[in-house]
Amino acid sequence: MIGFLSMSGYLDTLFSLTGRTALVTGGSSGIGYAIAEALGRAGADLVIAARRPEPLAAAVTRLRAHGVNATAISADLADRTDLTRLCRDAATHHGDIDILVNDAANNIRRPMAELTTDDYEQTMAVNITAPYLLGQHYGPRMAARGWGRIINIGSQQSIRAFGDSGAYGIAKAALTGLTRSQAEAWSRHGVTSNTIIPGFVLTPLTQPVQAVPGRVEALAARSMTGRNGLPTDFAGLAVLLAGPAGAYITGQALCVDGGFSVH
Repeated sequence: MIGFLSMSGYLDTLFSLTGRTALVTGGSSGIGYAIAEALGRAGADLVIAARRPEPLAAAVTRLRAHGVNATAISADLADRTDLTRLCRDAATHHGDIDILVNDAANNIRRPMAELTTDDYEQTMAVNITAPYLLGQHYGPRMAARGWGRIINIGSQQSIRAFGDSGAYGIAKAALTGLTRSQAEAWSRHGVTSNTIIPGFVLTPLTQPVQAVPGRVEALAARSMTGRNGLPTDFAGLAVLLAGPAGAYITGQALCVDGGFSVH
């Protein structure tokens, strides 16, 4: 028993998020929810943000069932007025944000030649402009306090091209550049920034791809593990990057993809 308690205490020094507050965009489902639950169960208070109130309410109910202190804020991340309100309301509920997870995304799936300017602008607004603006709001505040974590959720399209997904690919490639710039600006002040790059993950965002006959099986075959990703695959790395153990990891693009990117 003494050895177990000693191990538990040691693990707390590496991974406990007690006393920290995390804001997770896209936190009502998929990878965002899985990361939110992981951070909450590691001790963080949570603010989760997404556009639709009903899934947000359901997510908060699930989180509270795990004993997590969670608040939901409905916001359209493509709307700058909503972004401002999100930051204000998050401060009202929980004060300072220590951990920012940019997971919210949209993907307008059309051939590159058929993308409209509106398609492009909608995609940029959610996938790169919102993470940039949230980072600009929270990064300096984290740096002033001497501690902070920014976790940006990228894509295989951060590092390679996929068909019928051009605007999304542009945005996700830009997100890795944003991560490096944030890391350069604030790491010396105790604020790390990293990108997590998923493989093909079974989430609501990928349902259009899942609906194509044979596509899910073909993508699983491209992974070294022989399966596609699940949202829960991201819990461990998120806790590592968000906690004390991740203090010397910054500016990185870390693949959680079952070997997809190197196969």
